[in-house]
Amino acid sequence: MTSTSVARRRGATRRRRRGSPSRSPWGAVLVMISPFLVGLAVFTLYPVVTTLYYSFTNFQLGSLRPTQFVGLRNYERLFSDSDTFWVGVRNTLWMVLIMVPLRTVWAMFAAWVIGSVKRGQRAYRTLFFIPAIVPIVGTSLAFIVMLNPSGPVNYLLAKVGIQGPSWFGDPAWAKPSLVLIALWACGDVIVIFSAAMLDVPRELYEAADLDGAGRWQRYRHITLPFLSPVILFSVVTGMIYTFQYFTEAFVVSGSASAVQDSSHLLGYPDQSLLFYTTDLYQQGFVYFKTGYASAMAWLLFLVIFSATVLMLRMSRSLVHDSGRP
Repeated sequence: MTSTSVARRRGATRRRRRGSPSRSPWGAVLVMISPFLVGLAVFTLYPVVTTLYYSFTNFQLGSLRPTQFVGLRNYERLFSDSDTFWVGVRNTLWMVLIMVPLRTVWAMFAAWVIGSVKRGQRAYRTLFFIPAIVPIVGTSLAFIVMLNPSGPVNYLLAKVGIQGPSWFGDPAWAKPSLVLIALWACGDVIVIFSAAMLDVPRELYEAADLDGAGRWQRYRHITLPFLSPVILFSVVTGMIYTFQYFTEAFVVSGSASAVQDSSHLLGYPDQSLLFYTTDLYQQGFVYFKTGYASAMAWLLFLVIFSATVLMLRMSRSLVHDSGRP
């Protein structure tokens, strides 16, 4: 092949390249992320928009009657006609105000104890973290067995002369028993606090020792400022989770009760475990009041959003950056 023919072929190739339209990379990108976009549209955006619309209607799942626009009637019923709404609100607020602080304090204490151990810190972190990866349903069923009136916990209490309560069968002890489950399964928060404590500069503790500071003073003036962002994270995420508290209460109500009538299972015993989301499930999937349940869901979203924003704003003067105000 001569040099002239090679030059001709190169010229033809350049002309073809200049004549062909340039391909945009966005087409390939859209094709590759299309499964995510379809899933986002079908399983997230569509349900959100649909429930917002249903919250202003009298729609009932499975009903043949036409759906009518009722305005704010569903929201008005939440505060007036519902017999279970305020019960669910009180029980949910109880869990938020009691369980979230106890869970945070217990995680901080456990992380501090692990950090104080000279040997085997990794093994202790693993032991504390294992309950966090156990399925929630399995954990709830295990505690139902352990906290049974004739179960192993009451048996051990009887050995030391203490008569154990009925736990999940007693309205006064049902919610504290759920708090025990939360404390047992907060290993993920313990690991986060433990990692945050390792990030505290050692020289600060050494300087405090030279100044004669005690253990409590070191913890208050050095450790807590460095832990304040993690404390905020634990409280906010715990609050969001507890406002939506459902699975443990649902499993316990259905498994600890000897009543077989499904209409009396939710909230057993005596509606002490009837939380806001439990009532939402009952209204939407037991009574099929879909429009009313949609209004409950959107009210819950507004409460969680407002509480989160309020907490973040109030924490600006309390959360320290790298231990400094």
